[in-house]
Amino acid sequence: MSSVRFGIVGFGMMGLEHLQNLAVVDGAELVAVADPDARQRDLARAKGVAENGLYDDHRAMLEQAGVDAVVIASPNHTHIDVLRDCLGTDKHLLIEKPLCTTMEDCREVEHLAADHRGVLWVGMEYRYMPPVARLIDEIRGGTVGRLRMLAIREHRFPFLPKVGDWNRFARNTGGTLVEKCCHFFDLMNFITGAEPVRVYASGGQDVNHLDELYDGETPDILDNAYVIVDYDDGTRALLDLCMFAEASRNQEEISATGDAGKVECFIPSSKLVVGRRSMYTVESLETRDVEVDPTALAAGYHHGSTYYQHVAFLEAIRNGTPPEVDLRDGRRAVAVGVAAERSIIEGRAFDPRAL
Repeated sequence: MSSVRFGIVGFGMMGLEHLQNLAVVDGAELVAVADPDARQRDLARAKGVAENGLYDDHRAMLEQAGVDAVVIASPNHTHIDVLRDCLGTDKHLLIEKPLCTTMEDCREVEHLAADHRGVLWVGMEYRYMPPVARLIDEIRGGTVGRLRMLAIREHRFPFLPKVGDWNRFARNTGGTLVEKCCHFFDLMNFITGAEPVRVYASGGQDVNHLDELYDGETPDILDNAYVIVDYDDGTRALLDLCMFAEASRNQEEISATGDAGKVECFIPSSKLVVGRRSMYTVESLETRDVEVDPTALAAGYHHGSTYYQHVAFLEAIRNGTPPEVDLRDGRRAVAVGVAAERSIIEGRAFDPRAL
């Protein structure tokens, strides 16, 4: 095919990011957007989507728009219904994280997808942030030796407003540790290459959204947490999340430590720091700047990762190769998030394999 024709389901913040990135990916053509909210369709129209490419129902888009690939960027709790329709076609699908909000829905999707002919890709774009990709390369190359500890810190601003305020309630998002943090649990699973067997978490809603009311209801989403994940090969991972920490030098910091050394990366400063146990002074650490394509940076809000993810997705479509992030990856990341949310509620550890 000369170009891959894309449609987007859901034109909120992430739908807009996908539009901006598809516009600069060679071989991608955005031809349709489906969103039930007229204001979001107006926004898509203002961003250049043709009138005959605008739909208020994704099912009509699937039937009429002649798209080859679909990006599902609708609210989390709608993913299951959209996927039921999309998996009845042969379209290539890029499904924004989280795959679904419950384990039951994730398993249903895997069952429905058993005979699907298109590429099914889960949007875990943090793998594609250039500093993170470089950190992973260092680990794979043996810089840290045998990986023993992995720590991810995200200190950032609160959840932004979204269409219909759907992201203010855990029943719609799956909970903060599913909605926001499945990215990080996917990174943990991917980097360790091992199976998560025990999840313990402590967290709460202590600062954000406490004075907000929606139809008389106060939001119930966590704004801070620590999550410890034990893996079956003995590796330990830690997530340190704070969503009232705008006053931070970097939003994300990741460190991987093994028996031979340590590698860290920092975003958005886009730096990689490499240390080996033979080094005994701070001055001996190697600090490297990690370049990101300026076009990719300008196209979105995730340090260029959405662009690089789309390039890889398009290559899989063209070459008929398996997705780099598949449904199993999406399900396992949700499982750790669900286990962490339940751990906070019940005050005990959970095995995500048993959920």
